[in-house]
Amino acid sequence: MSNPIELIKKFSKHLRFSQHAKDEMLYEEFGEIYGADIKEALTNCELLEEYSGDRPYPSYLVFGKTNNGRPLHIVCAPLIEDKKLVIITVYQPNPEFWIDFRRRKS
Repeated sequence: MSNPIELIKKFSKHLRFSQHAKDEMLYEEFGEIYGADIKEALTNCELLEEYSGDRPYPSYLVFGKTNNGRPLHIVCAPLIEDKKLVIITVYQPNPEFWIDFRRRKS
């Protein structure tokens, strides 16, 4: 398999949203998240965690920032056959629970 970040960036122009992601985008506690925000954050994202055992396909937690500097965490799964990226969930990480938005606080 290719590098997950390369696949995520490659497929970031063709997004498919889970219902959970749509709900999270609409009701995010720090303000609504738009599809354009996600695409921007994915262009410079970095891998935080891998969930290789996830079903129906492996997924990844990535961190990226929008062009306006808004930090986003995106759980996504590249669908190689479909050349799409499924957005499973997305949220703005709460700084009370994250160090530099990259590591969970103990």
